[in-house]
Amino acid sequence: MTPLRQQMIAAFQLSGKGKRTQQTYVREVRLLAQFYGKSPHLLSEQELQHSFLHRQNVDGLAPASMRLCYSGIRFFYQHVLQRDGHTLSLIRAQPTHRLPAVPRVEEVRRLLKAAPPRHHQVYFTTVCSLGLRLHEALYLQVSDIDAQRLQVHVHRGKGAKECYVPLPEETLALLRTYWKTHRNKTCLFPATGRDQKQSPTATSPMSRASVQGAFRKAKGRAGISNTGVAIPKAFVRHSSARSRGQSPSHPALPGARPTRNPHGLVTPRPNRS
Repeated sequence: MTPLRQQMIAAFQLSGKGKRTQQTYVREVRLLAQFYGKSPHLLSEQELQHSFLHRQNVDGLAPASMRLCYSGIRFFYQHVLQRDGHTLSLIRAQPTHRLPAVPRVEEVRRLLKAAPPRHHQVYFTTVCSLGLRLHEALYLQVSDIDAQRLQVHVHRGKGAKECYVPLPEETLALLRTYWKTHRNKTCLFPATGRDQKQSPTATSPMSRASVQGAFRKAKGRAGISNTGVAIPKAFVRHSSARSRGQSPSHPALPGARPTRNPHGLVTPRPNRS
């Protein structure tokens, strides 16, 4: 590991950056180094300006992507190299305000039915009915399900914030049925492995790439073309339901039944004497 990389890791830890933010910033610095074929600390002010203009005008990055690019490079120069020039103080990404593409309930149901195998169907149903972000649902654990209070403890929320989300009874029943297919002691949505048999012993959840790919395929099969190419926040989030403490609408899959069991996903077995 290079000294600059060690300094950048130390700066990440001191500033409290999240894992995803760290990965994004490291990628942007790596792309900058690859563009010129030399270490970023050797670049001049003009070279830095040229790289930003190339990403914007030639690569055609969207404003949101340019913000990530600017933030990653600015962090590296200001907090690792301790350099601050005119370019870094000048760069700004033009904000965009687009109305979200909100699907109809019928479209959500078509999407869920078109999203086999079963673990993807259950995952997307959980995302939609709880109003979670992609990574929030991926990292749910069995112990996060509170069936007695009908709520879910979300640990990896945006900005490393925790929160509680209402849990519809139909979703709880669906999760119980799904958990019995793998019985992983920790992960609610464990990685299945290439042979689809690694779920019981997996120590990590399904990958982001796998669920995003499954979402795109399900959209195509369901004939939905107005919600982008990834899992959009407008598709899965019900912020008003969260703030009011109400349960979002549940796009139930066949086989989901309400349950009154007061325990979590794992129902305790009675003691035999």
